[in-house]
Amino acid sequence: MTKGFENVKNQIGFCGIWCGSCLGGNDAILELTRKYEQIIKRSQPAIEKWAPKEFDFNEFVKGLACIQAMPLCPGCKKGGGNPTCEIRSCASKKSITNCSQCDGLTECKNFESLEKGHPKIKEELRKIKNVNEKEAIEKWMSELKKNGLIAYYSVKRLKNNSALVWHISIARTFS
Repeated sequence: MTKGFENVKNQIGFCGIWCGSCLGGNDAILELTRKYEQIIKRSQPAIEKWAPKEFDFNEFVKGLACIQAMPLCPGCKKGGGNPTCEIRSCASKKSITNCSQCDGLTECKNFESLEKGHPKIKEELRKIKNVNEKEAIEKWMSELKKNGLIAYYSVKRLKNNSALVWHISIARTFS
């Protein structure tokens, strides 16, 4: 498991999103970008030969470096996330652990932007209303582990005759 995942795996945000599943906190984006950059740099001659004329290899690599420079989010309950998050502000004022405990969840307008990417977020929150957070996290981790979808990444170098083939494996289980 990555350091980022270890840091956030035991947190559920005020919004109900398990921080262990969040790409901003679990280190998945940073780890994949590091591995991708290694592959890209090894393939530079081929990429520059076959890429469209508009493609600027150096600018692309700079973009990957920018992603890798992003800090890991420690989770909103530890000061991470969007500093102007209306959900966090509201939940903090109400002294609730997460929004499943709020009677106004159904009509809450603070979820409008989050619902665009997570249309069932309120429905999922209702499922954890009377559930111990630790038990919910253990259940989610168990389901992910069973399905091989834990955010743990590796790059494998395989030999196929004389050619090197690179394979990114993004579905690994705990070791």
